[in-house]
Amino acid sequence: MKPLKPDTKMTINPELPITFSRTHRLQWEEAQQKHVILYPEGMVELNQSSAEILKLCDGSRNLAQIVSELEQKFATVGLTNDVTAFLEVATQNGWINQN
Repeated sequence: MKPLKPDTKMTINPELPITFSRTHRLQWEEAQQKHVILYPEGMVELNQSSAEILKLCDGSRNLAQIVSELEQKFATVGLTNDVTAFLEVATQNGWINQN
């Protein structure tokens, strides 16, 4: 993976739907007992929170809808900042995109 320049800042547009990258694959790995992202150069192991967020990046939801679904699923509130921060990292790594 090519690192971004330190001054490169990508931000999530809250209005646009978020889609998981077509060049990556999100799947459950039985051997590791966790979700992973597979891509031509390798594999990234995900924690449960990251996997739950990425599973919702199917192109039908924007940031607010993803946050709302996660807050309902886990009976909590206040996830916007954490989800946004993770999605910005995911964007920088090429795992997701917005069109």
